[in-house]
Amino acid sequence: MNLAVSHTSRLRGGVGYSMEKAVMGLAAALAVGLAGFGTAWAQSRIGSAGAGAIAEKPEVAVMIIVLEALPETIILFGFVIAIQIISMAK
Repeated sequence: MNLAVSHTSRLRGGVGYSMEKAVMGLAAALAVGLAGFGTAWAQSRIGSAGAGAIAEKPEVAVMIIVLEALPETIILFGFVIAIQIISMAK
């Protein structure tokens, strides 16, 4: 009987979990979390400045709305990176 311990532990029905998969899961979570934090920070700054700009000059409202939507791409990039990381773990 071989009693060598491998790098994967057997839990719940023989599914193997490894430290590599755990680190990849953490990396994916950080990709989405940090992208979300960056998006929220950018939108807070643009929103407060945009409210002041619209109060002084109402014709810039459309441009402010576009500028408010631009940081949303940051979170989409975070999701794409997280999906790529998770797909590498399988």
